[in-house]
Amino acid sequence: MSTTNDDRRARIQQAWEAAWDRGEVDALDALLSPDYRRIGGSGDDQSLAEFKASIVSTRSAFPDLVTTVDEIVVEGDRAAIRWHSTGSHEHSFLGVPATKRQVTVSGATFARFDGDRIAEEFVTWDPRALLTALGIITVGEDN
Repeated sequence: MSTTNDDRRARIQQAWEAAWDRGEVDALDALLSPDYRRIGGSGDDQSLAEFKASIVSTRSAFPDLVTTVDEIVVEGDRAAIRWHSTGSHEHSFLGVPATKRQVTVSGATFARFDGDRIAEEFVTWDPRALLTALGIITVGEDN
C-alpha cells in the first residue's frame, strides 16, 4: 500500500467519515494498527477496541453526530487532524441524561504512523465546551 502523504490524508478522511459519521467503526481497522493507542489530554489511553466502543457510545447519545475534518496535515510518519463535531444530545451520555441540545465541540488529533497504519494518536479537546453546551456547567466555573 502506498504511504504517500496524499494517500494517508485520504485514508484518514475516509475512515473518520465511516466511523464517526456512519458508525462503521470497523473501517478503522484498515487505518489503525492492532496495537493502536489513543492518548487523551488527561493522560488516559484507549486501545483500538476501547476507541471503537467510545465512538459507538458517543453516536448512541448523539445519533445525528457529524464530525467534520477541517484540516489534515501529513508529513512523513506524522499527521495532524483538526476537526469539529456537532450533534443533538438525544440519549444519556457519560451519566448525563438527554438534554436535547445541539452541541459543537472541536479539537485536534496528532497521529504517528508505523508503516501504513496509525500506531498512536494524541487527542486534545476541551470537555468543558461540551459540558457548557449541554448546560451542565457555565463558562467561568472551575468544576
